[in-house]
Amino acid sequence: MEITAKTAEQLRLTADEFELIKQKLGRTPNFTELCAFSGMWSEHCSYKNSIKWLKTLPRDGGRMLVAAGEENAGLMDMGNGFGVVFKIESHNHPSAIEPFQGAATGVGGIQRDIFTMGARPIASLNSLRFGNLKDKKTQRLLSGVVHGIGHYGNCFGVPTVGGEVYFEDCYHTNPLVNAMSVGIMQANKMVSATASGTGNPVFFVGSATGKDGIGGASFASANITSDSVEELPAVQVGDPFQEKKLLEACLEVIETGAVIGMQDMGAAGIICSTAEMSAKGGVGMRIDLEKVPTRQKNMKAWELLLSESQERMLVVVERGKEEAVLKVFEKWDLSCSEIGQVTDDGLLKFYMHGELEAEIPAYELVLGGGAPQYTREYKEPAYLAKVRSFNADGIEDVKDLKATAEALIQLPNIASKRWVYTQYDSMVGAANASTNAPSDASVVLAKGTGKALAITVDCNSKYVFADPYTGGMIAVAEAARNIVCSGGEPIGVTNCLNFGNPYDPEVYYQFVKAVSGMGDACRKFKTPVTGGNVSFYNQNPDGPVYPTPTIGMVGILDDFANRMTLNFKQEGDVVLLVGKQQNDINSSEYLHKLRKTEFSPAPYFDLEEEIAVQHFIASIIKEKMIQSAHDISEGGLAIALLESGFTSNLGFSVNAKTNFRNDAYWFGEAQGRVVVSCTKENAERLKQNAKNSNIEILELGTVTAGNVSVNGENWGAITEWKNKYDTAIENLLN
Repeated sequence: MEITAKTAEQLRLTADEFELIKQKLGRTPNFTELCAFSGMWSEHCSYKNSIKWLKTLPRDGGRMLVAAGEENAGLMDMGNGFGVVFKIESHNHPSAIEPFQGAATGVGGIQRDIFTMGARPIASLNSLRFGNLKDKKTQRLLSGVVHGIGHYGNCFGVPTVGGEVYFEDCYHTNPLVNAMSVGIMQANKMVSATASGTGNPVFFVGSATGKDGIGGASFASANITSDSVEELPAVQVGDPFQEKKLLEACLEVIETGAVIGMQDMGAAGIICSTAEMSAKGGVGMRIDLEKVPTRQKNMKAWELLLSESQERMLVVVERGKEEAVLKVFEKWDLSCSEIGQVTDDGLLKFYMHGELEAEIPAYELVLGGGAPQYTREYKEPAYLAKVRSFNADGIEDVKDLKATAEALIQLPNIASKRWVYTQYDSMVGAANASTNAPSDASVVLAKGTGKALAITVDCNSKYVFADPYTGGMIAVAEAARNIVCSGGEPIGVTNCLNFGNPYDPEVYYQFVKAVSGMGDACRKFKTPVTGGNVSFYNQNPDGPVYPTPTIGMVGILDDFANRMTLNFKQEGDVVLLVGKQQNDINSSEYLHKLRKTEFSPAPYFDLEEEIAVQHFIASIIKEKMIQSAHDISEGGLAIALLESGFTSNLGFSVNAKTNFRNDAYWFGEAQGRVVVSCTKENAERLKQNAKNSNIEILELGTVTAGNVSVNGENWGAITEWKNKYDTAIENLLN
């Protein structure tokens, strides 16, 4: 078979990249070698269109224990000799085609990134985006994705403790499924994804290899079209029970001291793990592919290299200690096969029954090595002119506050996600009851460490669409605000950057500006970026999805007694608003969904004010001055007040004294604001503290036994509002 530029293009490589491969090899690659480059130089593995900008993010400092991108996931210091390991990744394209397995294997893959480093996963979160919920296709995708996440997580035994779900028309063809996992470990016991020691054996452990997911990495680097189902080889199939055994075996085998390095076989399968481990260690490998356990007969070399079958690991073992390793995997009834050895020449040599099938320098395949890095052109999107021309004076102010609030609280982006989260087990495995108390971030007691973790995933992509730079900053700020309102101290970020086609200059503008905004905010919050994932080509024939840079953030609670919840605690408590009110309806759910206005600027945001408010909230939580704290986000002040009442069935009586528009005051989404409640005794002291800190604070009213009153108007019982909130999504699905 003659290998030409056309062959390369069929494998989603460009003609220029084909020429570059020929230069690096000093010859024309054979088909197996070209397949290896196709997988490793895909956007999904090489970050070739994004790495330039990712390098601008703050990647060290603070509690970082390994440099960003150095390992499978980020590792940060928790104190007391423990580390927290966390990462978020996308499984968007597989979930669009096969929602159950696409989502399930996304959950499985991110857990492997955590335990391959030696950490035990203790919590999962997810960030999901779908089209219009009234659409039958959206309902099918939602059902499949949620079922897949729930099935894998529940069976694997790691609780799903938090997340977010949004519904916007632009995600109709291309849903987003971002999965995050968090684990804990003794900080000095980390296992690196590296290879070293000439002659050390290389072991393949876990499930047998099949033809599922071949080319998944390069498929994730292409637009979705109506032909995608035919183009895609079978989506990977996950087995959570097999992964549970793999988790326990991997953690146990680390204790033998025999493991030099370990990496999961995720995107691009065997070629990825052998290349990355070899390049990192400055070594090569000789691999005998016929020794790889398979579940289908007569698999070709390129199929074995690129298969993305799940629940598999590559482990480099110290020679002479093989028996200890084999014993552990035998105990857990897992396949463990020696498939090769570490070499000292930097070359990956793949053999099949003694025949050399491929010979490639490991360094030339990997990110930071020979993989290409591009600087794409970008230009401001034309639609931003419409955003800038928005004038709120053209929108009539609301007359009926109650009716508007009733409509808002039943919008899918605001309403309770009960239908989703009741399918997840939030108690299984290592979490405890603390997980389920309502707070802005998910709080999990990290058993044995003396600490708790506050974890969140956040991104309002509508804000990023309206202003990519400011929207990127807001995503970071909201994540930090959620952690602070829960009693935690933000320490680090992982991100999942979901954008359209990077070859479109307007899409690339969104990417560049959003990354810049995130980076500036992370520097201010002192939350370095530990790593993450870029998912481009989230695009359909009608155009790209909203730019969606999902932020996964982790915080520490040194004292679990400082945990703060969002719900009102007792009748008679004083309700206060911390932070500046603004005459601003920009990019609010109210404006977008109820007033049908697609283009408006991002909501009010000031980074310095945001940080000052968060420091103030942290201080009053530590001083035990407040009973509850809930940040204002989608739906504005009215929704934040209602949500604060739901858990304990407590209402509120509040009044506004304002010259602002009514809709801006009650439903605007200006940032940097938090609703708190405190005892009457603490109210004056709290106001004085705010004055001393130069923080705006406003007394709104009081907590009631169960009735809701706004500006003297009786809005009825909080239980009636809670019922509307809880059942809105279920009613749409039924």
